[in-house]
Amino acid sequence: MQPFSGDPVNFSIIQTYRFQASEICPSFAGCLINLEFIMIHITFPDGNVREYEAGVTALDIARSISEGLARNVLTAKINGEVWDATRPINLDSNLELLTWNDPEGKATFWHSSAHLMAEALEALYPETKFGIGPPIDMGFYYDIDTGDRQITLEDLSLIEAKMKVLLEAKSEYQRREVSKKEAISYFNEKQDPYKLELLNDLKDGSITFYQQGNFVDLCRGPHLPDTSKIKAIKLTNVAGAYWRGDEKRKMMTRIYGITFPKQKDLTEYLEFVEEAKKRDHRKLGTELELFMFSERVGAGLPIWLPKGAALRSRMEEFLKNEQLKRGYAPVITPHIGKKELYVTSGHYEKYGKDSFQPINTPREGEEFLLKPMNCPHHCEIYSHKPHSYRDLPIRIAEFGTVYRYEQSGELHGLSRVRGFTQDDAHIFCTPDQLKDEFLGVLDLTKLVLNKLGFDNYTAQISLRDPENKEKYIGSDENWEKAEQAIIDATKDVGLETVVVLGEAAFYGPKLDFMVKDALGRSWQLGTIQVDYNLPERFELEYIGSDNASHRPVMIHRAPFGSMERFIGVLIEHTAGKFPLWLSPEQYAILPISDLYLDYAAIVQEELAALGLRGTIDSRTESIGRKIRDTELRKVPYMLIVGEKEQTTAQVSVRRQGEGDKGNMTVKEWADQILAEIK
Repeated sequence: MQPFSGDPVNFSIIQTYRFQASEICPSFAGCLINLEFIMIHITFPDGNVREYEAGVTALDIARSISEGLARNVLTAKINGEVWDATRPINLDSNLELLTWNDPEGKATFWHSSAHLMAEALEALYPETKFGIGPPIDMGFYYDIDTGDRQITLEDLSLIEAKMKVLLEAKSEYQRREVSKKEAISYFNEKQDPYKLELLNDLKDGSITFYQQGNFVDLCRGPHLPDTSKIKAIKLTNVAGAYWRGDEKRKMMTRIYGITFPKQKDLTEYLEFVEEAKKRDHRKLGTELELFMFSERVGAGLPIWLPKGAALRSRMEEFLKNEQLKRGYAPVITPHIGKKELYVTSGHYEKYGKDSFQPINTPREGEEFLLKPMNCPHHCEIYSHKPHSYRDLPIRIAEFGTVYRYEQSGELHGLSRVRGFTQDDAHIFCTPDQLKDEFLGVLDLTKLVLNKLGFDNYTAQISLRDPENKEKYIGSDENWEKAEQAIIDATKDVGLETVVVLGEAAFYGPKLDFMVKDALGRSWQLGTIQVDYNLPERFELEYIGSDNASHRPVMIHRAPFGSMERFIGVLIEHTAGKFPLWLSPEQYAILPISDLYLDYAAIVQEELAALGLRGTIDSRTESIGRKIRDTELRKVPYMLIVGEKEQTTAQVSVRRQGEGDKGNMTVKEWADQILAEIK
């Protein structure tokens, strides 16, 4: 083909061949002169279309709009894919300029910062071998191997200082496509086994290097235009991490850090971190005597202490009462099940390697598993007798404890444990009932979140990854029906949602509630899932009005999600100051001296009769010390009793964090509290 003949110009052909000019034109420099007129169309998010010369970059385009915009651009989305802002655009494209305010902008900023840290590490410790260095929710890390030299927290200030020196060079992040042979040769010469292993998984023609300063890394990008965008640096922690998350592989050193485009942003972040430390549920859980862990019992297996058990029980009772109002039937299932049960459900195939291994019995060939999910047991409950369409919907619920073998390095307080309880329920319904049932569950989930003080949340529709369908079970038809059911139901009630691909459960799509806590952090708590697949795998049926057999649709739902995780988030959200109805101690009676212990007991008895919970501080400490200690225990109310209170049959009331509320009779105070609880 001769695209430069006198025939009418086909711009799409010219653009394609310009992109591959070295292959079609030996004298590329001469051809370039003839191609200067080639223009491409760039479509902006608002639908506006502008014309630019082919080879223009996103940064060039930003600069053509305003220098201020160009200064803020970190990266760009080209036809939905995030690119370097300095990468040439050769074809008509949709363009979205990304800044610090965009998640992809932050991710690129922190990814580039990980490379900057790696450059500093290589300069300080030349023998360092590098694993991976991705951005994370807040900052970045790099997994490294420094051989016999151990990196400690004391080394972080030195690495930080080197990073700041490197910033002065304002090095560009340069992208270069390389062949697999060239990449292998480079890392062989560098003697970096980790990069060589990563190269094994990459196809020739898809490999890129990035270089800034003297540091070269195997990386798909994207990256910042240059290091000058990075203005504030803080390396935060050093930890151990198994290479590729495999406990059988080498333990590497993981260095965490965070960077910002402004120093004031770092200052605010460090203040946020200090507040988060104060609210850490592991710290408060110990101080408030809510839960504990024991190495003798086993890592990742929480033990609920009396106050924590009382708090958790009240949450469970609240939901149980709501479920009874809505027609749920409570059930209880065993903590173990035969291996075949989970083979049928598909859980063994998906999670068997990451679960506690099978339990062998004296009978040869008989194997049991600790329950990884409640749904297979609930399928068996449904199938234990025949059902008519008149029986449906059937709603069954239990607080069922399940077990997953999380790796030791991933365990984290109540957030990541090996044994946890789900407020699990399953609804079996006809396809015609699906929307109403889904909306009923949606209403219950919102009620639970609002009751616990979580009113800032996003509903996330989690769909399967269309490019990786082998991760999921079931037919395309079933998946399409289930996904559409969730989308339609949320539209019907006007619920604002975001759609995320690849986050579905392996058996069906779900609606996840991404809750923001008091510090603005996002947590996935409640979930609702639509499932056409498990009813098929368990051959569940009902007899329809046509007297034929039909498959029910299954809804999985857990407003709390995991009780452990939910309570961990609740502790940090409230800083241990729980809603009054939920607080383990609603009040503490503080006698000024032992002379008033008997009156304190009378007050406590009167309040207990009204259903209020509290204790008497009978220590021989000063009243000031008692008040201070009670404040630290996050008890909502203090009732101080002395001679005056005893004589007038009153209590002196203090509110936690607010101070003195005056004197009143026990009944007057109790009426106020009961009204507050309602």
